[in-house]
Amino acid sequence: MHAQVVSSAILGLALSTGVCAADQDAEKKSISVSGNVALVSDYKFRGISQTDGGPGIQGGFDVVFANGFYLGTWGSNVDYANSLEVDYYGGFRGDITESLNFDVRYLYYDYPSTPDEAPYGEFYGELGFQGFTFGLAYSDDYYLETGKFLYTSADYGTELGGFGLNFHLGHNAFDSDKYLGGAGDSYLDYSATINRVWGGVDWTLSLVSTDLDKAECFGEDWCDLSAVFSVSKSL
Repeated sequence: MHAQVVSSAILGLALSTGVCAADQDAEKKSISVSGNVALVSDYKFRGISQTDGGPGIQGGFDVVFANGFYLGTWGSNVDYANSLEVDYYGGFRGDITESLNFDVRYLYYDYPSTPDEAPYGEFYGELGFQGFTFGLAYSDDYYLETGKFLYTSADYGTELGGFGLNFHLGHNAFDSDKYLGGAGDSYLDYSATINRVWGGVDWTLSLVSTDLDKAECFGEDWCDLSAVFSVSKSL
């Protein structure tokens, strides 16, 4: 039900048009297009499996403008909604200082083959500072019309011996207990990730979990601690 891949490496591919070399150089600097495709052993979003513990095939495209605005789309198979989720987003990012950056965007989560899944939108913003990222997401009517939702998160990323390391903690707060079927109105999700680019491919291993038990997780084991492996490639 959602638009984040556990890991996806995205590299820009500059596109240009024009009648002379100068125009082409200016266009290359003003817009870039990138894509990515990934295979994951489990599609987990905010700690909860979207594929019933099974694998996912995912991919997306982004258009980035030199002024900081961007547009993109992303899709994945899921274990509901006739097995299809497609997300659309647009936003603006930039640097406040040399060590402080920001990113604000709007995301629209869609299930084109199953209108009853009730598409919804979400506003998201984040601040990054020296390896730390602090995020805040808000929806006025979350998935399946379950009311207001607020997500706060903190991440830390670094590099060690040629490997990328990331640690994540998120808090999911609901306006009511409808989302978790009456079992609660909030939960934590957390993960630790290691990745490395080898052979032009990004290899990632994550440990992902929540503080939900089976009864609070729709009676399933989707929220339990699990290892998620992914292989992604930039296009």
